[in-house]
Amino acid sequence: MPNKPGGRRASQCRAPPMGVTDAVEEVDEADELEGRLDGGVTIFMHPVYCSPRDPRKACVESVAPSVFPLRGLRCAHVATSGEAFPFFMPTSPPNSLALGLDFGTTNTVVAMSSDSGSAQVLPFTLDGDTHATFRSAMCFWDEDGDAARDLRFEAGPWAIERFIDDPTDCRFLQSFKTFAASKSFTETHLHGKRFTFEDLLTAFIERMRTHAGPALAELPLQLVAGRPVAFAGVNPNEALALERYDRAFKRVGFEQITYVYEPVAAAFFFAQRLTKAATVLVADFGGGTSDFSIIRFEPGAAQNGALKSIPLAHSGVAVAGDVFDYRILEHAILPQLGHRAHYKSIDKILEVPTHYHHRFAQWNQLALMKSPTVLRELREYLRYAVERDGLGKFITLIENDLGYPLYKAVADVKAALSHAPSSKLEFRAEGFGYDLALDATIERAAFDAWIADDLQKIEDAVDEVLGEAKLDGSEIDRVFLTGGTSFVPAVRAIFDQRFDPKKIETGDQLESIAYGLALIARTENPEAWGSSLVSS
Repeated sequence: MPNKPGGRRASQCRAPPMGVTDAVEEVDEADELEGRLDGGVTIFMHPVYCSPRDPRKACVESVAPSVFPLRGLRCAHVATSGEAFPFFMPTSPPNSLALGLDFGTTNTVVAMSSDSGSAQVLPFTLDGDTHATFRSAMCFWDEDGDAARDLRFEAGPWAIERFIDDPTDCRFLQSFKTFAASKSFTETHLHGKRFTFEDLLTAFIERMRTHAGPALAELPLQLVAGRPVAFAGVNPNEALALERYDRAFKRVGFEQITYVYEPVAAAFFFAQRLTKAATVLVADFGGGTSDFSIIRFEPGAAQNGALKSIPLAHSGVAVAGDVFDYRILEHAILPQLGHRAHYKSIDKILEVPTHYHHRFAQWNQLALMKSPTVLRELREYLRYAVERDGLGKFITLIENDLGYPLYKAVADVKAALSHAPSSKLEFRAEGFGYDLALDATIERAAFDAWIADDLQKIEDAVDEVLGEAKLDGSEIDRVFLTGGTSFVPAVRAIFDQRFDPKKIETGDQLESIAYGLALIARTENPEAWGSSLVSS
């Protein structure tokens, strides 16, 4: 990728190999590499795929099966096997830290806890800015090598940076967690290579690990990972999602994996501040799901004076921040992009199928829209369109990968509506054949009307968790709301109507789950928190 004036070089995005020589070759299986280590030469595939447990065995432990999504890509010899890569130098014994991973639809957070019982979120630094969260996004692109084109990829804010710098040859994925429980999603093809869900998750975690530097050089054997109460999607398959998680986490190197409901982890974090017994309802609003748990906490009542917990009920619904974004697009933006436009078919006037626009408005589907088939079909509708302008803008957005900047504009408007009665969306893109201008002034009252059915589903899930626990609102001692959507006034009103507002608290909207997972990992029996029916 050529340098752009004022832009970042591709080498800054891809973390180039250190000490690479000019010897390059194709590698397909790990056993092809085994014999070469004795000769004092290590095979290097990509920094993120070097063995964290033994830098002298770079690549061999992880090429099979960890790297099979990238199998066949070009590998390079590096200097002697005694040279370790600094970002994988062990800094602590493998079990001195406990790890909690909150893999979210929008953001991913990693927290670590130590023997002292405290936890801290792992920071990520890009261009001098420190981020407590790692955006759940990936970017894939081809790059010229010595004799062929190599598939490169990035994740998190680095993926966003790479995509913004040069979107023309990138495939940008976001909200891919929503595919976890989908039977219909078996694989996707990125620049001619096949990726299953677990392939994507493996690559995502490894890139995140690279950017974490020495902090994740030595992974603990045990991982406590968050999971939603209800996975996103139509007819989600929970068992399938957990199988896919398992495969990805084990490829990375974790051996003991405990899954904890995300609101349970947030509740455990919240319970650390309790000084007396309390029945707590936690509402976790993510990008793809809203989850609710009611747990009875009794400080000091468990063995050895630990915190005792009694899980009472859980519920969840696949309605959250991404759905609210969809409603803004559906009502305010898609009509400007040819939604329900008409075209001529012989002697009839027909409506352009709406599924194109509906898929576009779902963030996890954006990367799947830019395909030759979809674009060919849309251009054919444009050819016979009665109203051409909107449909032309729609095609331009897809062709030029303008979905992400539009997504950002929509998210900003939604956030603004949490503290203002109205907000204006202004989206501009020039030099693409169309000087795109999309404008909409959105009133909070209109937004509330658009999400009314979604709010009802959230209300039903709150009532369901109360009913399962056989409690009414007055019997809940504390309510803890976490996640950005908890700031939406209409969402907050659901809880103000059911509970004493003085009992409601918010805080650590993006990090509380990861904190709780890391603290649970440090408990005497983390597995006990992995069941909704077993008390700890």
